[in-house]
Amino acid sequence: MKTKTLVINGIIAALYIVVTLLIKPFGFTSIQFRVSEMFNHLVVFNKKYFFGIVVGVFIANLLFSELGLYDLIFGVSQSIIALSITIFSGKFIKSIWGRMIFNTIIFSFTMFFIATALNLALGFPFWITWLTTAISEFIVMIIGAPLMMALNKRINFEKLLS
Repeated sequence: MKTKTLVINGIIAALYIVVTLLIKPFGFTSIQFRVSEMFNHLVVFNKKYFFGIVVGVFIANLLFSELGLYDLIFGVSQSIIALSITIFSGKFIKSIWGRMIFNTIIFSFTMFFIATALNLALGFPFWITWLTTAISEFIVMIIGAPLMMALNKRINFEKLLS
């Protein structure tokens, strides 16, 4: 991995962690408005952001989650799987907006991982928790998409790591 790629992924991980800390009361319950999840859209621009996002999720869950090992296993797994599916979809979905919408749907659907963690750790009812976390994720990702597009116009995420 190039030094520039490593440094930028470190910055992405740090941003994910800081934004997660800022909204901690709204980021770890059955209604999760984890604003840092909008960083998941970065893989739409360049798959090399995968590592920064996953490391950010791992450290944020390690430091701030009350679910302990459950959030490390299920939360990080959800991110790895959803990001991987989105990266793979890039072979078939050429439009940035199309991939962002697909990414939003995939992340919202895979919130069953988070519902499982909340069910196992805190006894939350699985189906209701899946519904509420999926809706929360959908809202954050939909709001995050135009924000990431606006940032992309200034930063050019695709070329930043090329």
